[in-house]
Amino acid sequence: MNRTTLLCALFLAAPAAPAALTAQQPTVPHDSVRGAIRAIDMRARTLDVSAGVGYALRVVRLQLPASATITDRAGGEAPPDTIALAQLKLGDVVHAQFGGYAAPFVVYTIERVGSMAAGLKSTP
Repeated sequence: MNRTTLLCALFLAAPAAPAALTAQQPTVPHDSVRGAIRAIDMRARTLDVSAGVGYALRVVRLQLPASATITDRAGGEAPPDTIALAQLKLGDVVHAQFGGYAAPFVVYTIERVGSMAAGLKSTP
């Protein structure tokens, strides 16, 4: 086999190898939502979060596994405090990161950023 044929074969096979590896690894779709809590089911550990305005209004049902972290942004430079699910209330404004294929989506993290009554906490 001559050198040109060998080099051509290497250049053609090299880009296909990483593509084959990434195609084998399944990825779970993920997204985030920022909105107000409109329903809490403590038994099922689910939250309904409404986000958007007008015709773009949507309600996202989120499933909270025990491993999900729930934090409360204290404002300022301090790290957020970890809180329990029972401390969330209707009207709290949250930012949630979640993933999955169908509702209820599985939550990775939730951060309480304010409440509808008090408004959003200011950020510098």
